[in-house]
Amino acid sequence: MERKIYHGNIKPVDIAQALIGEFNHGNLRAQTFGQSNKMIVQVGTQPGAMSGGQTAMTVTIEKLEDGIMVELGQQAWFGVAASLGVSALAALRNPFSLLGRLDDIAQDIEHLQLSERLWQVIAQCARAAGASTELSDKLKRLTCEYCHAANRVGEASCLSCGAPLGKIQPNTCKTCGYAVRLTDKTCSNCRQAL
Repeated sequence: MERKIYHGNIKPVDIAQALIGEFNHGNLRAQTFGQSNKMIVQVGTQPGAMSGGQTAMTVTIEKLEDGIMVELGQQAWFGVAASLGVSALAALRNPFSLLGRLDDIAQDIEHLQLSERLWQVIAQCARAAGASTELSDKLKRLTCEYCHAANRVGEASCLSCGAPLGKIQPNTCKTCGYAVRLTDKTCSNCRQAL
């Protein structure tokens, strides 16, 4: 399961509507479940589709204190592989049969790239709403461990007591947007190197 966090003024319904608008046509269908703070969008193939097999992806969008968390579920690949296999067998028997299946092959390949397309739509919607994986203004404050005074992120020492603030400076993972400390070597959310 892949997960990303977008900080800023964005709601789960914003992402859900963008996904419905992008994927609810052609061989794909999309539907939403849930309420305003937690929504689920399912994207899958239409019943009886000629190509693409049984392709399905679940997107969970949850409201956080200062943004949203988006998780993508697993996709079923078996139907796509079988459909591409039929094309390969038909090509062995008669290479000209591929001409009639070009549209189906293109749709099969499109379904294999579904998770990538979902992330593109989500990122585009987040950018349009002014959200990103970087820390928001609200999260750019930190509390001194000694005197508990509020300080801006990036201050070397506490403005109130002068204690060093280097150890508690937050940052975000460039891959998923999860808040991490400057001393972390890998993201605890997506396990990517920082």
